[in-house]
Amino acid sequence: MSSQSSASASPPEQVSFILEARHPDPFSFLGLHPHPEGRGMILRVFRPHTQGVKVKLDGESGAEIAMARIHHDGFYELVFPDRTEPFSYRLIFIFGDFTTEAMADPYAFGLVLGEQDLYFFGEGNHHYLWKVMGAHPRTQEGVAGVSFAVWAPNAYRVSVVGDFNGWDGRVHPMRNRNGVWEIFLPHIRPGDHYKYELVGGDGRFFVKSDPFAFFSQHGVETASLVYDINRYSWNDAGWMEARTKRDLYHTPISVYEVHLGSWKRKFDDGGRFLSYLELADELVDYVVEMGYTHIELMPVAEYPFDGSWGYQGCGYYAPTSRFGTPDEFRAFVDRCHQRGIGVILDWVPAHFPKDAHGLARFDGSPLYEHGDPRQGEHADWGTLIFNYGRNEVRNFLLSNALFWLQEYHLDGLRVDAVASMLYLDYSRNEGEWVPNRFGGRENLEAIDFLRQMNQLCYGECPGIMTIAEESTAFPGVSRPVDAGGLGFGFKWNMGWMNDFLRYFGYDPIHRKYHHSEATFSMVYAYQENYVLVLSHDEVVHGKGSIVGKMPGDRWQQMANVRLFFAWMYAHPGKKLLFQGLDFGQSEEWNHNHSLPWHLLDFAEHQGIHRLVRDLNHLYRQHSALHELDHEPGGFEWIDYGDSEHSLFCFVRRGRDGEFIVAVVNATPVPHTGYRLGVPASGYYQEILNTDSELYGGSNLGSSGGVLAQPIGAHGRDQSILIDIPPLATVLFLRHSS
Repeated sequence: MSSQSSASASPPEQVSFILEARHPDPFSFLGLHPHPEGRGMILRVFRPHTQGVKVKLDGESGAEIAMARIHHDGFYELVFPDRTEPFSYRLIFIFGDFTTEAMADPYAFGLVLGEQDLYFFGEGNHHYLWKVMGAHPRTQEGVAGVSFAVWAPNAYRVSVVGDFNGWDGRVHPMRNRNGVWEIFLPHIRPGDHYKYELVGGDGRFFVKSDPFAFFSQHGVETASLVYDINRYSWNDAGWMEARTKRDLYHTPISVYEVHLGSWKRKFDDGGRFLSYLELADELVDYVVEMGYTHIELMPVAEYPFDGSWGYQGCGYYAPTSRFGTPDEFRAFVDRCHQRGIGVILDWVPAHFPKDAHGLARFDGSPLYEHGDPRQGEHADWGTLIFNYGRNEVRNFLLSNALFWLQEYHLDGLRVDAVASMLYLDYSRNEGEWVPNRFGGRENLEAIDFLRQMNQLCYGECPGIMTIAEESTAFPGVSRPVDAGGLGFGFKWNMGWMNDFLRYFGYDPIHRKYHHSEATFSMVYAYQENYVLVLSHDEVVHGKGSIVGKMPGDRWQQMANVRLFFAWMYAHPGKKLLFQGLDFGQSEEWNHNHSLPWHLLDFAEHQGIHRLVRDLNHLYRQHSALHELDHEPGGFEWIDYGDSEHSLFCFVRRGRDGEFIVAVVNATPVPHTGYRLGVPASGYYQEILNTDSELYGGSNLGSSGGVLAQPIGAHGRDQSILIDIPPLATVLFLRHSS
């Protein structure tokens, strides 16, 4: 090597490897080591773009010793002939007119991860993986800095690059420990930007964001940021303690599904997003006023493309920086808990995007994804599928689920696109998928993963819930693992949603021919622990709004919406409404704009808004509407067969003997003097009537209530004489006297 001093004690080929950033073990060469010829100790330092490096020996006179520049690219060495043991030192770098303070040498520090960390990760059972992987501010050997660790088993070289080294991958190559690369960098601070530069087995250079980053840029800029997630002081101890004792299956759950970027924007400030802290005020106040029990957030894990709504995430451990910092997101959750509101997060372990800075071909090879596109790609979404059969990939996701529940005190995970995980032939034609080892279509590795995830989350975090978005007839989704199920707490009832939306799409004059579509949900109502959902999926991609799906003139459309919502709240199952539905948003949801809150200036939208608020409060107040959602004893039909009049009458019961009679009229024809059989004598108070003028209706009803009479009807000894309003749901609470 012509540029290397002939007096150098460092083998030229080793120096070349360092200069070209292809040394297989930089820690064995850089830093302080015994002299290869037995002449004391030798210190080697490589720092490009420097004009000189000095060494300051700790605990001595403070003299600064200049290192010999062995190569003009910035390779230095210094021999200490009188030393035989390692000693403490610091380095001073000279960059032209700028000289740094004395700082520790990264190659003077020992291992970052323990042997057990590596063992359990390789086994797939390191449940707290986020505590050791990624970037962690820490003190090592008395020096403050940041430890970095990343999994890239097929990379030839991995370096940390960032603001602190000019984004030069030659400066800080990492130590390889069975595919996990690690390094401790002194003097790095929270807020510093960084990524990993990798060299694949084919020699190609590329740069990736940290899969375990706690904070990241979003959009065009995609750097990871060093962040200390151990600083926040929680104020929700009462909520967290009470949560462990809560019986979710027998308590009210009414969920408000929210897209944080479009719930509300600041029009007086360029239409910007609300911050987490602003949402902690405005959104939480709204949810409390409306009577919801939970907020479900569409994905907040960092994602590059706004149009994915968060469902194509790259930063699985980082709340998106669109709305603030990780601790500000914690403050939002904290405020929810202090106000009595639970927080559920949409979580996406089914797929991830192909963005160059993300998980795709992370180390130059299919690592997180399957290599075979028949197993590794979702053609519909243009995304990649996790390889659930690989221990480290499964561990990455399992740890991530636990991370959100523990570090952010979230109360549940709604798992997206479960059906796509369960079936190898999901949205694939013949020949486009690979059967499992038994020749079947079930994704056995994904099924095992989901079971393990549910067992882990429920075992480690008592009182949380997991919810599956699953649209097939796969058995036992919300049944315990030890009973052969997947172990979810709840399942979205997509069948109810599809049947009811189809039924309400018919002109009322034709509904009598489709009567069974509105009763079929009770045939399977107890096969799973269901959540009735009207989610964002029903108001996007050209589907229009819920109001727009309803037939008839404007009055009938709004009446149908009111009828529909009240029927939903009276039907067995927990509840979920997407933002904007609760005031009758007339247009399809647009993630780029705020909800049209101005609609609340109009009486018809005020009526729906008031109705949903009253429904939430009634639902929470009355045990009959929620206590036995998942048990046959909580529901009985009075009359399900009156297709000619499109009338539906049923009873909801609580364990304490309370019961509510629901009457649904799905046509615009009122029925006055209608005799309805009821379970017992007493006074039947009309506690809700969607035709009330309060909600924008015609105000036909039963004058607030009616006394039962010993006159037989519908096979019962007692009956009430009522007036049934048009296109309405009416609820009667029975009082014994």
